[in-house]
Amino acid sequence: MSAPEDMAASDEKIGDEAKHQNGDAVPAPFDLNDYTVIKEGEAEILMHVKNEVFYNRTQVNNRDMSIAVLRTFMSKRKQEHEAKVTRKMKAGAKVAVEPTAETEALTNTVMDDGKSNGDSEVPQEISQDEPCSISEDPAPKQEGKGRGEVKPPRVLEALSASGLRALRYAREVDGIGQVVALDNDKASVEACRRNIKFNGSVASAKVESHLADARVYMLTHPKEFDVVDLDPYGSPSVFLDSAVQSVVDGGILMCTATDMAVLCGGNGEVCYSKYGSYPLRGKYCHEMALRILLACIESHANRYKRYIVPVLSVQMDFYVRVFVRIYTSASAMKNTPLKLSYVYQCTCCDSFHLQPIGRTVTKNTSVRYLPGFGPVVAQECSDCGKKYNMGGPIWSAPIHDQEWVASILADVKLIKDRYPAFSRISAVLTTISEELPDVPLFLSLHNLCATLKCTSPSAVIFRSAVINAGYRISGSHVNPLGLKTDAPMDVIWDIMRCWVKNHPVKAQLPDQAGSVILAKEPVLQANFARAVASLSKAQAKKVARFLPNPERHWGPKLRAGRQITSKHVSLLGADAVNAVHNYQEEEEGGGGGDEDERESKRKKTEDSTSTN
Repeated sequence: MSAPEDMAASDEKIGDEAKHQNGDAVPAPFDLNDYTVIKEGEAEILMHVKNEVFYNRTQVNNRDMSIAVLRTFMSKRKQEHEAKVTRKMKAGAKVAVEPTAETEALTNTVMDDGKSNGDSEVPQEISQDEPCSISEDPAPKQEGKGRGEVKPPRVLEALSASGLRALRYAREVDGIGQVVALDNDKASVEACRRNIKFNGSVASAKVESHLADARVYMLTHPKEFDVVDLDPYGSPSVFLDSAVQSVVDGGILMCTATDMAVLCGGNGEVCYSKYGSYPLRGKYCHEMALRILLACIESHANRYKRYIVPVLSVQMDFYVRVFVRIYTSASAMKNTPLKLSYVYQCTCCDSFHLQPIGRTVTKNTSVRYLPGFGPVVAQECSDCGKKYNMGGPIWSAPIHDQEWVASILADVKLIKDRYPAFSRISAVLTTISEELPDVPLFLSLHNLCATLKCTSPSAVIFRSAVINAGYRISGSHVNPLGLKTDAPMDVIWDIMRCWVKNHPVKAQLPDQAGSVILAKEPVLQANFARAVASLSKAQAKKVARFLPNPERHWGPKLRAGRQITSKHVSLLGADAVNAVHNYQEEEEGGGGGDEDERESKRKKTEDSTSTN
């Protein structure tokens, strides 16, 4: 379609429609020269130079990953529906067969009685006719009912801004149903409707935009949406309670959190007030952020007899993103304490331990839910003798479903041309597919060596030693240096003691953590011979797993509506800042008295760029 020509003619229509639907004022006429056309995937949007509506190009990774998960969700949903239909048909057939068998036995008995009494002919005919009506009718009814097609999924994008994500869902995901885009900002809703029209008939038929508070809208539409997407600027905590109520049983909630300073321990008390969990500042802090978010969503779901099943949890760029399915079951909800743990982190060395909140005791067929045994550690660290910090509770159950991850990765590779960020999301998914699913958090080999002040073994050598000791080990998608293993900390330190014996270190002060650890003799004699599984399949094939940012200033952007000045060069880049300054000059009409001020702004921007 010829977008610019259609836009000028249809803007008045958009404003009238907005006024009709939500009682908004008709938007003022706009000049297409004030807008930039941004294309991502199959969707195009118009962005104003003044930063009136939030848009971040970096989130293309987030949007691509969401589309990949949504496609897999629709495929799995269809498979689950077909399996349910098959079970119903088998159950119907079984119900039909059982009465027939009972009837035959009853008929034989009646016939035997008829031979002796001579007056059982009529009851025999009735008993044969009744089972026929029971066995033949229900099966077709079950078949007809069960063969109903799965309805196209309804999607709610609770915080839509420009509407780019909703438009990409509508245009790129085959079989998608209605997409509802919400925002509480009038300028964002007007921009979203403008972009819907700009993307043609397909988008106009599937996407609708509303000016509404997402929390109120989700509360007033309980269990109506198959997919709910939360991608706020900052913390999603205020939306979670209403979000878990608006998802249908078996639906999926996609949730992003960008307040990483809070989740990673920069402001622990704030994290506790928002998420109900206390973070720790370890190398694993970004994975802990994922697990804190999952524990928070589970807590909100439990209040309504619901629970979550994570299918994919990702830390990318400057945010965390989780994809969880939500189900309703009062009995399954009782397992929540088994999935949560507190974390004890030593203040001086890298030792950490998990304290499960709950446990179960099984006797015959009954299951009792009891508090977890504790404490799992003494007051002082058994390795270095220092104190522990306690954090949590966190989600300690698996954060990925490896079957889902494999399906998503296969789908992404199959249609890679449809993903603008294919290289990045395929690298992340490949690394996730090789993670140990049942091992929470991870160690950093460099941190272990820093504690002991020794030279670092290669990752292959260290992995081999762990494997040769009889334990499992893998990498982590969160950190290129992270190592996830089920080996206890005393085994890890024994391996490092054996390494230091072969690679001696300088003497340290006796009260330092490294000195205390090395003073003990290793119980385990480490074998550093190279193990076959010391390299993952991706590493062996030299598949890229951790890619650099595609360009400078690849990160979070300014909140919509904030004035862009020269101090934002580090976030946006000099070109973007200068473009805004030039636009402001044109708006002001270029008065001679302000020329010096504008020149000083431009010079300040260039100086800031040269120092970065």
